[in-house]
Amino acid sequence: MDIKLILKNIIKTDTTLDVSGLSLNTKTLNKGDVFVALQGEKNHGVEFIEDAIEKGCIAVLVDGKDFDCKVPSIRVDNLKAHLSTLAQNFYTSAKNVDLIAVTGTNGKTSVSHYISQLLDFMEIDNGVIGTLGMTKTQNKSINTTPDIFSIYSTLEEYSSNKVNIAVIEASSHALMQGRLEGLSFSQGIFTNLTQDHLDYHGTMDNYREAKGKLFQDNFSKKAIINRDDENHQYFLDTSSDKDPITFGIDDLEFYKNSENGFICQLNDYVFELPLVGEFNLSNAIAAYNSVKCLGFSDDQIIPYLAKLSPPPGRMQQLANSNIWIDYAHTPDALDNALSTLRTHYPEFNIRVIFGCGGDRDKGKRQMMGKIASENADSIILTNDNPRGEDPQSIIDDILAGTKVENDIQVILDRGNAIHSAIQSLGEEEALLIAGKGHETSQVIGTRTLPFSDIEVALNALN
Repeated sequence: MDIKLILKNIIKTDTTLDVSGLSLNTKTLNKGDVFVALQGEKNHGVEFIEDAIEKGCIAVLVDGKDFDCKVPSIRVDNLKAHLSTLAQNFYTSAKNVDLIAVTGTNGKTSVSHYISQLLDFMEIDNGVIGTLGMTKTQNKSINTTPDIFSIYSTLEEYSSNKVNIAVIEASSHALMQGRLEGLSFSQGIFTNLTQDHLDYHGTMDNYREAKGKLFQDNFSKKAIINRDDENHQYFLDTSSDKDPITFGIDDLEFYKNSENGFICQLNDYVFELPLVGEFNLSNAIAAYNSVKCLGFSDDQIIPYLAKLSPPPGRMQQLANSNIWIDYAHTPDALDNALSTLRTHYPEFNIRVIFGCGGDRDKGKRQMMGKIASENADSIILTNDNPRGEDPQSIIDDILAGTKVENDIQVILDRGNAIHSAIQSLGEEEALLIAGKGHETSQVIGTRTLPFSDIEVALNALN
């Protein structure tokens, strides 16, 4: 597309260029893209223009001042305010895809993938955009919710390939930063709200308001709200959908633990849900309501609930062992994961390995230490992604919440911690490795190093 069309209703330009894509980030830039150089943002600013040119960008849009470089430089005042218009002008078919958004502190990934699995079983082409990447596309994802151009580009690709439904994890950061601006969702789903990201939002009220944006101003046509969460009334009261759907675990006529998950009854159907943890009952019911809103019947949906499987790193059991990997990195998620193992292994000692991320919400560290103390028989504290913080300082914050009488070890090297725990694991012990889940890297200082809890644990088992 010619750049004049992309800049329509923004500025006039005499520059004629055939543009292959738009990019905000040099890490995802492709040859033939226009690099949109925002000010003062990681991988976005004018300091990355030369890098963008080396990677093949054919022009740059700059904010507030002209920039002398080897490719055409086009000035657009207040550039950030025009990102949505740029995206809509270039990726004109993105709006053809039916969109479902899932927001909440925990459960976004699981609910998104359960919806996708149900649609797959019914042979409905769909894609997922979220923490585990973007399915059915070659595009790369860096954040839970990618930048606005990556999302629009992926939706354009979906439309071209007849992928008619996309499920998007809508993080609070993305909602505040306008990464979903210009899109319209047929459904918005709220899972829960517990403490996280207060380093960014400051207060829980601000965090809740960020999540609430998904349900206001007709952003989502249909609101699907978890009434088991104490914040659900806020979302109902502020939603522009005046006939929202609520769901809860008590939608089930009954449920009881089974070896593989739960035996459930829903609307006179009895089935086994092969997922552990009561939180997964909630996640599965959310997915059920979402697919039902698309026009499918209980006869079509409920039999497939018995075929759901957890996404990678979400209460993932390793090789029929008593070792579980979970992404739990918030107090609520850690509590849920440990409580699940306590229920699943009522006679076992429960052991846990975890840490907390550096340069992030420090207030949750002591809370997670307290939860581990109350729910695990032994604890190994280790590095998560310490980033720029002193790892021992992070551990000390966690230790402030633990009890003196707890069995606690500190092994900062995460690989050594996992190996030590697995090699010493008794026959009547279960181990939770929490915090990183599916992740395949670890950030220590300024270095991003290859690291996978799953791979390390499997190696230790061999």
